[in-house]
Amino acid sequence: MRNWLYPKATVVLLALWLAACAASTPPGPAGSPDLPAGERNKAAAEATRNLGEAYLGGGNLQAALRELKKAESIDPQDHITQYDIGLVYYYRERYDQAIPHFEKAIQLKPDFAPAINGLGNAYSAKGDWDKAIEAYQKIIEDVFYGTPHFALSNMALAYYQKNDYVRAEKYFLEALKLSPDFVNALGGLATTYMAQGRYEEAAQRLERAVRKEPKLAQLHFELGRAYRGLGNSGKARDEFQRAAQLAPDSPLADEAQREMKTLSP
Repeated sequence: MRNWLYPKATVVLLALWLAACAASTPPGPAGSPDLPAGERNKAAAEATRNLGEAYLGGGNLQAALRELKKAESIDPQDHITQYDIGLVYYYRERYDQAIPHFEKAIQLKPDFAPAINGLGNAYSAKGDWDKAIEAYQKIIEDVFYGTPHFALSNMALAYYQKNDYVRAEKYFLEALKLSPDFVNALGGLATTYMAQGRYEEAAQRLERAVRKEPKLAQLHFELGRAYRGLGNSGKARDEFQRAAQLAPDSPLADEAQREMKTLSP
C-alpha cells in the first residue's frame, strides 16, 4: 500500500500554525530590565523559538535546529520548543531522535495534541504500528482536537499495515464521515478494498478522490490498479499514463510504465 499518511505535510501545517500563533502574541523585549529574570528568560526563549519556527516553515532545517536548541538551553521546560525540535529530527528522518522530544513535550503538557500526533507519525515512519495506534487513539479520544479525521486516517493506515483490513476500513470510514472529501482516507480506503479484491468499491472511491485532486499522480496510479483489477485495460492504461505524466522522472512514473507493460493490448 502506498503511504496515504502524508505525515510531513500534516506536521508542517501544525508547525506553521504554532508559529503563526506565536507571532500573533509577541513577547515583550527579552532584555527589558522591567521584567523579572525568569520572565526575561522565557521571553528570550520564545523569541528564539519563533525564529526557529520561521526557519522550519521555510525548510531550513539546519538553521531551525540551531535556533531551537538555543531556545531549549534557555527554557528546557517549554513544550512547544520540544515539539519543534522533534519536528526537525522527523523531517531529517531521524525518528529515534524525534521521539524523545515529542515524548518530553507530552510529559510537559499531556494534552498537547500536536506532539501526540507527531509521536504517532514518528512511530509510523519507523513501522512500529502498535505504538503509532496507541498515540493516534489518544488524539481520537480528545474531543477538543480540531482535525480528528487525520488521526483516524493515520490509525486506519496502521491497521492496514498490520493486515487488519476490518479495522482499517472502520477508521477510514469514520474519517470520511467527518470529512467526506478527505483524499488521504479516500485513497487509503480504496487500497484497503483492493487488498480484499473489492475493485469496484475501490474504483468508486478513487474516482471521487481524482475529482477532488486531479493533479495527484498517486491517485491516478491507484485508480489504474483498480481498473486493472476490474479487467478494464483501456481505462487502466489511461490512468497509468496520466500518473507518469504528472510525475515524470520519478519512481512512480517508472512503476506506472512497468504496470502498462503488463496490460493486455
